[in-house]
Amino acid sequence: MATTYHVLPTAAHNDLVRAAYLHRGYTAAEAEDAARFCEMASTHGIRTHNAIKALHLDHLFGSATGGCKPGAEVKVIEKKFAASEVWDAQLKLGQSVAFRAMERCMEMADKYGIGQVSVDNAFHYLWGGGYVMDAAKKGYIAYTNCTSTLGEVVPFGGKFPVLGTNPHSWGLPTQDACGFPIVIDWATSTVAMGRVQQLKREGKPLPPGAAVDAEGNPTTDANAAQWLLPFGAHKGYGLSLLIEVMGAMIGGSLPTLRGGGAHPDIKGKPAPAGEKRTSSFYFQVIHPDAISSGLFAQGRDFASNLKAVIDDILGHGNEACMLPGQPEAQNATHTQKAGGLLFSTAEVDALNEIADEVGVARFDAASLPVYDA
Repeated sequence: MATTYHVLPTAAHNDLVRAAYLHRGYTAAEAEDAARFCEMASTHGIRTHNAIKALHLDHLFGSATGGCKPGAEVKVIEKKFAASEVWDAQLKLGQSVAFRAMERCMEMADKYGIGQVSVDNAFHYLWGGGYVMDAAKKGYIAYTNCTSTLGEVVPFGGKFPVLGTNPHSWGLPTQDACGFPIVIDWATSTVAMGRVQQLKREGKPLPPGAAVDAEGNPTTDANAAQWLLPFGAHKGYGLSLLIEVMGAMIGGSLPTLRGGGAHPDIKGKPAPAGEKRTSSFYFQVIHPDAISSGLFAQGRDFASNLKAVIDDILGHGNEACMLPGQPEAQNATHTQKAGGLLFSTAEVDALNEIADEVGVARFDAASLPVYDA
């Protein structure tokens, strides 16, 4: 069933995002990165990590509370490894750090076949899929993960939230093979907290197995959801644990303290002396030529072999199956056809709250064009 959206001019959306970040003290370059990211998220239908989520996160944990410092500069920590860099983000805006880190990884991949950047003292970069998608469109294999702002996920078999939603994101350069980059992007919880917030705005239920209430009882009520559950039971737990431990290797500290803490027993209380509350990022880019043997069957070249493999996966009665990244590509097509970014009435209302904060004109939902997607 189609959903009716309001069509917001992209330029007007970006102007609002820039104005909001400038209003909060960010530099013009940071505001531009923020607008670029929010446009990218909305273009691809990522409703859980659009401008509303970005600015809400900044208000709760960023510039308003000292968790993110407008105008901060990244410090590169010297290492002996040519294809690796380690950065101290010094609480710089996460989107700006992520765009720069992925660009640096691509530069190293061009030279060494592979490049990686790890980042300590970071503020959440939001939708990891956008960064890897951008690199994949440029012809690279890309990966990123991060420890998310709060420990909101209960481990498999446990009852106290100690893990972040800790997303993994892969991007593969498959445009010639299937028309779009394959993007495998997921939180290690059944849903992200941004999804809970979206469903709460829309008055819709959560899927089963996604969350528990304050007493630890399973719930599908977005208003009652307090903590999240890992997807796939022990499997999602293992992937989330992987990122927590990897984050600890980068420099991250106790997940229950991150972002000031999520649980009432921790939230709002002073952190132990010397402890950290920041997130960690990891980025990796591989040049496809660096991993290719060239020994393709039937005399196929790289491109035709990639297409043959994807066609085989989607054959044999699997033609109706969807590839990861396909929904984002379809949403981007809708955005292009609509001639602007698509927002629900509730989302337009949320954007108008941002406009009120900044002191600019509100959007009149009734006068905006509509589009059924």
